[in-house]
Amino acid sequence: MKTSMKILGLLFITFIAFTSCSKDDDPADNDLFLGKYEGSVSFSSTDDEDVSEPNGSVTVTKVGNNYTFNFSNGIPTLGDITMEKGDNNTLVFSDGEIGTIRITASTLHIAYNRDNRIWTADCSR
Repeated sequence: MKTSMKILGLLFITFIAFTSCSKDDDPADNDLFLGKYEGSVSFSSTDDEDVSEPNGSVTVTKVGNNYTFNFSNGIPTLGDITMEKGDNNTLVFSDGEIGTIRITASTLHIAYNRDNRIWTADCSR
C-alpha cells in the first residue's frame, strides 16, 4: 500500500510540474521580454545614413500592448508595435509596413520595413 501511495504521489507531483510550466510565453501577456538584448543591429533608409553594427543593442519597452524597440548606435527607434497574442511574434502587412519581429525571453530577431526604412536585429541576452 505504501508503494502504491508513493507512486501515486510521484505521478501527481510530475503532473503538477508539467502543467504549471509554460514552454512558450506570450509577449501580449507578459513583461518577461522587456530589457536589453545585445547582438547585430542595422538600419537602412533612403533619407538617413545607413548603420550596421555587429556589437549593438536593442532595449525593449512596453506601454499597454505596444512595444518600443530602442536601438543603439544612432539607429532610430521602432515604436508602436502591437504584439498579437498566440504566436510569440508579430507579422505586419498594412499601410506600407511589412516585417517580422520574433521575441523570446532570450532572443530578439527583427526584420521590419516601414516608410522605406529597414530595421534588423539578431540579438540575445
